[in-house]
Amino acid sequence: MIVLVGALARPGLMAALDLSGSAISLRGRLTGGARAGIDRGDWPVLEASADVLPGVGVTPSPALERYAAVMGLAVQSVAGQAVMGLGVGPLPEQGTPLADADHDALAAEIARQILIADAGLDPAVLAARLPMTGIWAASRVRGQGMAPSGQGVVPLRPEGAIRTISQQQPFLGYFGVERRELTHALHQGGQSARMVREAFLMGDAAVLLPWDPVRDRVLVIEQFRFAPALRGDPQPWLLEPIAGRVDAGETPEAAILREAVEEAGLQVRSLVPAFHCYPSPGAACEFLYQYIGIADLPDGVAGIHGLDNEAEDIRGHLMDRAQLSAMVDAGQISNGPLATLSLWLDARADRLRRDAAQCGAGQG
Repeated sequence: MIVLVGALARPGLMAALDLSGSAISLRGRLTGGARAGIDRGDWPVLEASADVLPGVGVTPSPALERYAAVMGLAVQSVAGQAVMGLGVGPLPEQGTPLADADHDALAAEIARQILIADAGLDPAVLAARLPMTGIWAASRVRGQGMAPSGQGVVPLRPEGAIRTISQQQPFLGYFGVERRELTHALHQGGQSARMVREAFLMGDAAVLLPWDPVRDRVLVIEQFRFAPALRGDPQPWLLEPIAGRVDAGETPEAAILREAVEEAGLQVRSLVPAFHCYPSPGAACEFLYQYIGIADLPDGVAGIHGLDNEAEDIRGHLMDRAQLSAMVDAGQISNGPLATLSLWLDARADRLRRDAAQCGAGQG
């Protein structure tokens, strides 16, 4: 028997690992582990204390052993008990804690993704790509909590409308590919014939078009993009909005404010939600959270930025909003989110300018 403690003993993570057991109490207090089950090795340490530490005694299983290998967990002896869920060595720098329910849901989905992967895959490979696994898992958690789209037009299908016969992930790199054999409910009733579908696992991203409502100018960025180069596009250096992946445990708003600093050295005063969407739902599991960022954009604000550890080489371009609009009209903007955010802003600029002025007056 192994006694699970901390995040590892929470109901969601235990269910994801198909574990059940009986309550067992230890003595001590857990310290750290703000991102236990999210980041590898970020597990709490046990401090001596008279406090009662709740645990769950379980029978070891291949799923638990697989998860432990990926997550850097080992069995430790505590008061004669074999305990799992504790870190080894000094505590890592602590990230922002999540609410217990959010933490459990995210850690459980990460565990499911680890167990979905090919059993023959080296745990070290899965450990190395945990940041992307976390991004994808967080995307699934957010997706499951979304309000249904198309309300009043598209009926909400009952549970079981999609039936998965088999699933596998034949490729896992920075991104991944999932293949499923499935059937789905038909419009006229009944189920479709069996079909095989593949999708590119990417996770959610946040997108930002910075706009200065006083000067009526925007800031866009330019960077090399591999996909257009692979397609043979003669200009794979695209003009784009600021954008980036939403990390595990991060909100889309926090992600895009971070990206504004990393990609443009820009502090955004406020965010205006635009429209959020799937850019290519036929094959890409990507959902975009899109914003207009109210910012101060004086001459000289554009520069060259990006993170060296992500091989980013990003140049900013400052231009009047009218210039960007003209480029969209002339077909000179091939990045979809930038073109659509430009159109969205053009339709609402006057109202947003009034709102920004009123907000500024209220803060004076």
